[in-house]
Amino acid sequence: MSNYKPQEFAEMIGVSVKTLQRWDKEGKLKAYRTPTDRRYYTHKQYVDYMGDGNSKHGKTVIYTRVSTYNQKDDLQNQVEFLKQYANAKGIIVDEIFEDIGSGLNYNRKKWNKLIEDCMLGLIKTVIVAHKDRFVRFGYEWFERFLKSDGVEIIVVNNEKASPEQELVNDLISIIHVFSCRIYGLKKYKKQIEGDEEIAKELQDRNKPNVRTETNN
Repeated sequence: MSNYKPQEFAEMIGVSVKTLQRWDKEGKLKAYRTPTDRRYYTHKQYVDYMGDGNSKHGKTVIYTRVSTYNQKDDLQNQVEFLKQYANAKGIIVDEIFEDIGSGLNYNRKKWNKLIEDCMLGLIKTVIVAHKDRFVRFGYEWFERFLKSDGVEIIVVNNEKASPEQELVNDLISIIHVFSCRIYGLKKYKKQIEGDEEIAKELQDRNKPNVRTETNN
């Protein structure tokens, strides 16, 4: 589960940091402390604060994503498009998640919070513009996983929200990762071959076991 700094937690529950400080002193919402005496809050505290209403019924949320900060205009276009879609369908949106990061990155902050909220029963419906806005590869697996928690993903299939350049960049990232791994393996192999002790041990292992039997 995630832990949150006071500023992050304050934004999540819609209060000021000063209010959190006052609640901490009053014992209304006690902050945890790190070994260096820094305050933090847990995801369970967030769930408890939001109340049982959301836990029982679940929220309808919008999830949007772009790969880089240079695409913030595209991010807002996704938000507006999905809000219009929800209004046209008569869907009330409770929260909007705006994420910046590659679809190959499973450590996206907002995406991880979304998954955690789904697992905790806080969310019942997720609306996305395109499958790859949610995750670049393996969408079907995540769809089944969230469905097991009672969460439905609505994919609007707005092709404009899935720019080709992002796909190219993600593919380049994959090739780069594998290239680095291959280079690393080759380098490791050379290091082993250059180590006389290891090389001798490997040669001894590869020698066939020849057993000489002496007839008495």
